[in-house]
Amino acid sequence: MAGRYDHNPFEEEEEVNPFADGGGRGKSSGKSKFSGGAFYTTSGSVPPATNSRLSPLPPEPADFYDRNASIDIPLDNASDLKKKEKELQSKENELRRREQDLKRREDAAARAGIVLEEKNWPPFFPIIHHDIANEIPIHLQKLQYVAFTTFLGLIACLLWNIVATTTAWIKEGDVKIWFLSIIYFISGVPGAYFMWYRPLYRAFRTEGAMKFAWFFLFYVVHIVFCVFAAVAPPVVFRGKSLTGILPAVDLIGKNVLVGIFYFIGFGLFCLESLLSIWVIQQVYMYFRGSGKAAQMKQEAARGALRAAI
Repeated sequence: MAGRYDHNPFEEEEEVNPFADGGGRGKSSGKSKFSGGAFYTTSGSVPPATNSRLSPLPPEPADFYDRNASIDIPLDNASDLKKKEKELQSKENELRRREQDLKRREDAAARAGIVLEEKNWPPFFPIIHHDIANEIPIHLQKLQYVAFTTFLGLIACLLWNIVATTTAWIKEGDVKIWFLSIIYFISGVPGAYFMWYRPLYRAFRTEGAMKFAWFFLFYVVHIVFCVFAAVAPPVVFRGKSLTGILPAVDLIGKNVLVGIFYFIGFGLFCLESLLSIWVIQQVYMYFRGSGKAAQMKQEAARGALRAAI
């Protein structure tokens, strides 16, 4: 029976000493027993533990935590932000006021027919203002483009007229016709732009009725000149200074090259005349259909009344 109670419940198991020698994990040489309220070992002795204290930290400076140091806490941040916000709002209001003032001036200038025109054509050497896509109403842009084509066509006709008269001067020895062709070009191109093309451009842009009157007056003169140049009778100008059909027929028998040049000029003036006639018809149809005729009469009456007063 005693064999059943040989195991002591208070007996401790073998302990592992982390500070013992022998690979860092030594074992005790005996067992601990409990007897009479005290522990004792059966055999051997436990070696003393090694000193495992860590190295002390370096001392902190005396003023590391300076309790007397003053800390600046900005108390006026909110007031500064409000002040800056007010300044920004005032600047924004000033800019908005200036924009509105500028818009009112632009509207007043537009109503008065005053438009700031920046020279942008031709792109390589701007000498005139021309922006059909952005300034002309979309339903009138096609007609304006065709009118611009007639203006460029007149330039081409007068340039070719200089070439043809130059060949005639070389072959025939008449320098007067060459000087006259130069005069036609110098006076005709700027005159066409200022007399009828720019009035039509501004009439379509601002819907001004009186500008249509200027266009009709001088565009008729333009068509008459083109028809006259296509015929070139020797009545007003020296006959061979314009590349018409009559001088072309006369020169084809004397010099074939000069005659061909004049026939080409005749064809250019004919094409310019036909295209110009179509333009004036379309502009007149728009002028009558849009009520600009009655508006022009009213403006003319008011102008006459102001002149009389």
